[in-house]
Amino acid sequence: MRPRVLVTRRLPGAAVAVLEEHADVDMHTGERGLTPAELHDRLHDKQGLVVLLGDRIDAAAMEAGPNLRIVANVAVGYDNIDVAAARERGIVVTNTPDVLTDAVADYTWALILGITRRLGEGERIVRRGDWKGWAFDFMLGSSVAGKQLGIVGAGRIGRAVGARAAAFGMSVAYTNRRPVEWAGATAMTFDQLLATSDVVSLHVPLTPDTRKLIDQRALARMKRSAYLVNTTRGPVVDEAALAWALRERLISGAALDVFEREPEVHPDLLALDNVLLSPHLGSATRETRLGMADLAARNVVAVLGREAPLTPVQ
Repeated sequence: MRPRVLVTRRLPGAAVAVLEEHADVDMHTGERGLTPAELHDRLHDKQGLVVLLGDRIDAAAMEAGPNLRIVANVAVGYDNIDVAAARERGIVVTNTPDVLTDAVADYTWALILGITRRLGEGERIVRRGDWKGWAFDFMLGSSVAGKQLGIVGAGRIGRAVGARAAAFGMSVAYTNRRPVEWAGATAMTFDQLLATSDVVSLHVPLTPDTRKLIDQRALARMKRSAYLVNTTRGPVVDEAALAWALRERLISGAALDVFEREPEVHPDLLALDNVLLSPHLGSATRETRLGMADLAARNVVAVLGREAPLTPVQ
């Protein structure tokens, strides 16, 4: 019998075709995600599972799929999957690194420039019809040239963001949980980086240690002229603390592409002009999302064909 694979959300046809060459595919096409009960019911006869970051795959889900051999996450981060539980059951977990590095790095820079030059505020003013014409001191933002970009997390994406800094005349400082060599960038402690950086960009995975890494204490350490940018995982930032810091002008602004309880956004942030908000678009290019889906599909095919996965989670 051909193996059976559950895909929890709609994926591009090309990626589904890769799966269908080797397996029978059960793809959920509803607008909302599967409930835990629905997920468990559809897992009972599946050997492969393709999920997105909005799907929580815990021990109970794995128990509901006793024949599961692989969980392929269409994302780099995998905090939505209980990797330890999968390891105990001999289930391979894979992710999609590298494919989205440039897209997220480019988008991070879009947010950096957007918040420092107040693009969101300006666009809202024009749409409201409140713009009265050019004025010498109207909507002044902040230049990035000659400033320090602080990278929290020197992984693939963090380094790609830092590599683009020279084009904008910025120096790069970084902090990382493990010592790494990064030519042309300055290693700092977390507190040193917060205290000296003009833009702080977050690129750490969501773990117990990084949950609410940016809290009141961290925000109080930052320059009053500094900006915070988050394109990693929402819970890395304490949104209530960030709203407080922005209201009190302890920092100049923030740009967020991810949120603590997506798709909800803390109501205090919605009321503030000095925060730029976007709906988790970091990897949202056609080319990148197709590449992510294709890599996830090829991981499933490899494992079900008793070959080594292409990008296993360690």
